[in-house]
Amino acid sequence: MIGENIQYLRKLKSITQEALAEEVGVSRQTVAKWENGESAPDLELSGKLSQVLDVSLDDLVNAPLYKTPPQATQAKGKHMFGLVTVGDKGQIVIPVQARRVFHIKPGDQLMVLGDEDRGLALVDANFFLQVAEVMRNGDK
Repeated sequence: MIGENIQYLRKLKSITQEALAEEVGVSRQTVAKWENGESAPDLELSGKLSQVLDVSLDDLVNAPLYKTPPQATQAKGKHMFGLVTVGDKGQIVIPVQARRVFHIKPGDQLMVLGDEDRGLALVDANFFLQVAEVMRNGDK
């Protein structure tokens, strides 16, 4: 996944393999091997890559950035962030772009709401609790 992310981000920023290699301090061939999955950068080089590509180290390594669909053709305020996969224990990874748009950080709590006909929704837990409090107290 890291190789695909490196390639996606490099192309998104219109950076050549040579320019990225120079910024990070490796050869162009090394960047090509990372992107092709033949090798992977060590922790130090991954840190440099995340700085140059302007993405967190966690997102560079773990987030499937290359699967994020373009946002330009969608109505303002409406988003389609791509697919997520449910893990063995029910966990999902929220796409990096969704986390950025909605300012979701590690440790934040989300309320999971469900409607059997319409599906699931994630809502900021604090917002949900505020709305519940207003509903409980009425329009006081």
